[in-house]
Amino acid sequence: MTVIGSRDQGADVTSGGEGRGEVGGRGTGAATEDFLAHRNLLFTVAYEMLGSAADAEDVLQETWLRWAGVDLAEVRDRRAYLVRITTRQALTRLRTLGRRKESYVGSWLPEPLLTSPDVAEDVELADSVSMAMMLVMETLAPTERAVFVLREVFDVGYDEIAEAVGKSPTAVRQIAHRARAHVAARRPRGALSPQRTRHVLDAFRRAVETGDLQGLLDVLAPDVVLLGDGGGIKQAVLRPVVGADKVARLLHGGLRKVPAALTLRPAPVNGGPALVLHLDGELDSVLAIRVDDGLVTGLYAVRNPEKLSHMEQEIPLRR
Repeated sequence: MTVIGSRDQGADVTSGGEGRGEVGGRGTGAATEDFLAHRNLLFTVAYEMLGSAADAEDVLQETWLRWAGVDLAEVRDRRAYLVRITTRQALTRLRTLGRRKESYVGSWLPEPLLTSPDVAEDVELADSVSMAMMLVMETLAPTERAVFVLREVFDVGYDEIAEAVGKSPTAVRQIAHRARAHVAARRPRGALSPQRTRHVLDAFRRAVETGDLQGLLDVLAPDVVLLGDGGGIKQAVLRPVVGADKVARLLHGGLRKVPAALTLRPAPVNGGPALVLHLDGELDSVLAIRVDDGLVTGLYAVRNPEKLSHMEQEIPLRR
């Protein structure tokens, strides 16, 4: 069986490409058309559960393999059936990722995605894929995370979720209630309007570029947190840095020591504001920024090169 959108084929189905027509030599049959129609939704479900675009793509491969063998005449709701397959595959991979993260060097951060402007316009979707919220969801058990994502983000019915996670509808309602309370207790504070967020981002960027220590202190919240993810490959802070003074001095001192030409480019990452850092023209890191009440409250610096492959083109996310 040929897999749609495998990484060595021209048609890129799983990572959000728009290739159609002859896909993997199978033509455009009903199964292929349904898969393509819901591909971006399935990728979004898998990514929100896993925090990894690479693993989400692998889940879509596995979803296609199973979908291609389904008798479509027996399927009442093809979208729901595809979401169910994707959820089951993502749950299996999520448990494997949990074991991998236990041995991860330093802080683990979600894989940043360059997102299109329409993601930011969907406030609920943008919030659910933000670095801050993805880290909150990391504190949920795998089944809790699946139930929360399907119910709160995609508004899937309890009966459908029950089939996807292998629980009774009653149990799913209880899990949803518990997960909702868990997330609410840790949910980041309300974000600003896009215009005010851009104003804060511009002020932060200017302070970094000019080495203005006081400017950094003016824009950072007193309890700001900086997390770094180098994956043991690139240098990054191994533990969270907390407090405006510590974060400002770390950024100010660290960037002054960079021997290469540094450029900062604003970009929408995971539906929110971010700066993309290039050294001598080469992509070095992504700094996602959380802004609350007019100040920067969270900085998420991803330097692990294995997590930067989805910063070259926009990734379409859908609900």
